[in-house]
Amino acid sequence: MDEAAKGIGEETHKKLAIDLFNRVWELLDKADRTVEEEDDMVHAAHASRYHWGKVGTPLEFERGEWQISRVYSVLNRPEAALHHANRCLEICEENGIGDFDLAFAYEAHARAHAAAGNESKSQEFIALAEKAAEAIEDEGNREYTLGELAGVKGML
Repeated sequence: MDEAAKGIGEETHKKLAIDLFNRVWELLDKADRTVEEEDDMVHAAHASRYHWGKVGTPLEFERGEWQISRVYSVLNRPEAALHHANRCLEICEENGIGDFDLAFAYEAHARAHAAAGNESKSQEFIALAEKAAEAIEDEGNREYTLGELAGVKGML
């Protein structure tokens, strides 16, 4: 653990990571966010990923990167969204993470490209996500993934 994180125990890092992750979802689900809430959403997503970086596994790392990408896509900041979508996919590939998480790594790319107005790249990643979704074992997770991809298609 680095010097800045030494004073915080593992359980505290984990609790903060989870609480901040959940806070980001509350803000993502909110219809009318203020500018301050949008700023809080960005900061909370990064803070959650920071804390997971201290106590998590590659699974939490890539999910944190995915959430950050989602936040930036929702806020129409495609450059940052693409950066974190790339990190998410890299972590999946480097660690053999597949199933639901791999499909959502592709979804992050599709959403970020849609936010950037790059329809052809978005379609390319939608196709990759749909193919990955076919391999998702849990039917509920597969349906959820396909629903999210339909939302990305609606952005195009």
